[in-house]
Amino acid sequence: MNQDLHPGLNGNISSWGSINDALLSRTGYTFLAVVIGVISVAGVFLNVLVIVVTLRHRQLHQPLNYALVNLAVADLGCALFGGLPTMVTNAMGFFSLGRLGCVLEGFAVAFFGIAALSSVALIAVERYMVVCRPLGAVMFKTRHAVAGVVLSWVWSFIWNTPPLFGWGSYELEGLLTSCAPNWYSREPANMSYIILYFLLCFAIPFSIIVVSYAYIIFTLHQVSKLKVLEGGSTTPVELQVLRMVVVMVMAFLLSWLPYASFAISVIINPGLQINPIIATVPMYLAKGSTIYNPIIYVFMNRQFRNCAVPYVLCGRNPWASELEASEVETTLSYVSSKSPRVSPE
Repeated sequence: MNQDLHPGLNGNISSWGSINDALLSRTGYTFLAVVIGVISVAGVFLNVLVIVVTLRHRQLHQPLNYALVNLAVADLGCALFGGLPTMVTNAMGFFSLGRLGCVLEGFAVAFFGIAALSSVALIAVERYMVVCRPLGAVMFKTRHAVAGVVLSWVWSFIWNTPPLFGWGSYELEGLLTSCAPNWYSREPANMSYIILYFLLCFAIPFSIIVVSYAYIIFTLHQVSKLKVLEGGSTTPVELQVLRMVVVMVMAFLLSWLPYASFAISVIINPGLQINPIIATVPMYLAKGSTIYNPIIYVFMNRQFRNCAVPYVLCGRNPWASELEASEVETTLSYVSSKSPRVSPE
């Protein structure tokens, strides 16, 4: 990307103190402020709801739910420390928080974002273990769930703190109203950090998610094929699991693949010129995951939904009479009937 389109990348403080009307009109910034504001407020509401409902209902205190709550905490952090400040700066038409604010916002968004991405990978691994591990080979216990949650935060902290100490940096991105890791600098120290950051914080979680869900789909296919050979047919339960897996993968790709593709394109081709408005779209899609994630991973889960919906609808639950087979975790257990039960330990 041409740095002339991004004066803030060179540390030009004046670009943080005046409206960047050369990049976008005042009306355009206001529109973006409304968009990111809706995303952020909805994200805060949904993820706080997930956390509160989980704390208040003991039946949700199960190891397989730890990663879901961890994802809600990470998404809440993204909405509070990334979405809401961006709403304010877009409304003003420039980044008004100064250099220190840019570093703090960039760190917070990256820290919570990578923790959320790691949580999605953790959920994929957990579901792989439930569905695909045969004959009690792995017992998924509380200690496994806690270890996965701790690892997601430690991993994110390790790879997002180096820019605070000079290896890499946080700079203005897109329309210069938010900050992120500096994908643009060609300095050797920054390049080495960004390449490792991309591989370890994007490529590895992405590979884990794709491989885990690919094995789940393969297992579902094998189960369905075996039932057909035995004279049966594919059940609605198995189709529900398949649909859910596809939705999860598509939501992940929509959230993160554009941003990761943009980042790797800039890394590979430093002369690549991308309009700042276009460069902003992947960022908004990634921040939109604060809404997709609780809806897909939690509210399409019957157990969570039955506990959460009454909070929103004043005690009513239109889905209360649904069959238990509609709940994703139940369907996963059904398909893996020979897999071990989750220990409450």
